[in-house]
Amino acid sequence: MRRALFAITGLAASTTALVVLKGSPGATQVAQNLPTAQPVNPSGPGVDPSADPAAAPTAGAPKPSVTAGPSSSPKPTRTTARPSGTKTTAKAPTAPRTTTKAPQSTTRRVTGSEEKNEYGYVQVQIVVSGNKIVDAVTLQLPSGGESDIHSGDVRSMYNGSGGEVVQKQSANLNTVSGATETSNSYKQSLRAAIEQAF
Repeated sequence: MRRALFAITGLAASTTALVVLKGSPGATQVAQNLPTAQPVNPSGPGVDPSADPAAAPTAGAPKPSVTAGPSSSPKPTRTTARPSGTKTTAKAPTAPRTTTKAPQSTTRRVTGSEEKNEYGYVQVQIVVSGNKIVDAVTLQLPSGGESDIHSGDVRSMYNGSGGEVVQKQSANLNTVSGATETSNSYKQSLRAAIEQAF
């Protein structure tokens, strides 16, 4: 049994040396011309191992290689273990963002609709600061003949920072005597401007 163990160990060592020498790219001619290993009968010469089950090598003993010919050196493979499951990343809670914008001018001009009556066109523009009307101007009023007089009366009663538009903050204005059509057209244009502004 000891001889068989020595024979198997010797065979394994010579096979390993052959594989290493033959597989390395800088192997010398002498190493490449070494004879290949032959299988060894662990029971001794002239004994058939299949005839005596006790003489057969045990399951734990290494088995000699039977194939002859060029063999390549086994290359170790690199395996990278990856955790199974999904990858989760925890984010730290962030503080709410506060943005400070430069204060915008709250004063703006809003133009009302162009209203037509039998004397001409009327159009009003208001100046709004925050949520208050601070000024009113007419962009168009009827002109020519008596219309100039009535348009002047409408302008002086409604327009400006001290006019009725600023005082009442609405389109509920008193009608200018003798200029009913122009007054009504002014109120309609003013109402359209107020609806846009607020």
